[in-house]
Amino acid sequence: MTQLVARIDDELAALVESRSDAVRRGLAALVEQHRRRRTADAIIRGYQDHPQTQEEFGWADEASVRMIAEEPW
Repeated sequence: MTQLVARIDDELAALVESRSDAVRRGLAALVEQHRRRRTADAIIRGYQDHPQTQEEFGWADEASVRMIAEEPW
């Protein structure tokens, strides 16, 4: 197991019960945030490299227009 040493403000340290737990949770949240950002960036690049065609999503627009037209407003 790796041990980390970090200095933090006294005020911040006073806000947490367990400093070790706070560091573990904070680091885990940061890693998860970066993982999600990388995944989102990969999805965006995929759509930019291979945009959807009208054939692939046009049916959804057509279905929406039909549903609205059929609605008894």
